Amino acid sequence: MAFSWLGDKLATLDEGIAAFSRLLIAGTIENIEPIDGMIKRHLQNWDISRLNRVDLAILRMSVYTMMYQQEIAPSIAIDEAIGISKEFGTDDSFRFINGVLDSIRRTLHVEQPR
Repeated sequence: MAFSWLGDKLATLDEGIAAFSRLLIAGTIENIEPIDGMIKRHLQNWDISRLNRVDLAILRMSVYTMMYQQEIAPSIAIDEAIGISKEFGTDDSFRFINGVLDSIRRTLHVEQPR
């Protein structure tokens, strides 16, 4: 198996973390159209099809969290996205992701005050 390390990590996950991960992935997939629409509205001089796949996945899950998980503060979603992008993205991914998500946060704050 090419990702044998993944099996080891998954085996040690707390069930709560595993359940949250499943919710995050399923929710993102189920709401992909409005999520992608939100991302597209906040991309400046970029087309969503040109985005790095890792960056796009991070953006999608973060936007899902910001749009549909009202109990999680947008700043937490953005901080987590930046951390993940620093580990798995390119050298500039975290700056790009931070800019897009902050723009979305401001829009959501106006549309849906917390």
